[in-house]
Amino acid sequence: MKLYTYFRSSAAYRVRIALNLKGLDHELVPVNLLKSEQSGEAYLSKNGQGLLPALETEHGVLAQSLAILEWLEETQTGQALLPQDPWQKAQVRNFCYAIACDIHPIDNLRVLKYLSSQLGASDEQKNEWYRHWVIEGFKKLEPMIGDGQFCFGTEPTLADVCLVPQVFNALRFKVDMTEFPKISRVYEYCNMLSAFSDAAPENQLDAQ
Repeated sequence: MKLYTYFRSSAAYRVRIALNLKGLDHELVPVNLLKSEQSGEAYLSKNGQGLLPALETEHGVLAQSLAILEWLEETQTGQALLPQDPWQKAQVRNFCYAIACDIHPIDNLRVLKYLSSQLGASDEQKNEWYRHWVIEGFKKLEPMIGDGQFCFGTEPTLADVCLVPQVFNALRFKVDMTEFPKISRVYEYCNMLSAFSDAAPENQLDAQ
């Protein structure tokens, strides 16, 4: 498998973690978002959506991180990342969608670029936009998390896989995490595990 990735893409970061947790052999293929390589002919021939990540498999190329994560869970061996109980599974998915559908889309790079280039937002206004929506999202996530080391249960799930990249970006944009002790606890514990730390942006070949 080949994962088309960018070191600071939180969506690609999710998939890197999941591949590590499942112990799957894979090749990382960097695509530089800042140089708009995702819009180039070479990448669009692989992923017509022009977004990251994309996972190239023997079946073809699959885009959208949550689709990739669920495909990996349904087809690959290794550590299970969703509970067996249908209700608990739905709770994990609910948490993941709150990040991937509510927080991430309005804070990703192309939105921030649009705020600057088309709407004339200053860097501080752009950063304040980011912080506002992340904080609003984290206020909803914090009560969902239990009292253990992970978001749900005693093993990492897709909830942790989605949360850690979002917290990484929040810290990069100087979000005050004081009011989110559960989120912070999960983030710190997960990063003590090699599957998470090896996937971290600073440990990627294309890190800048």
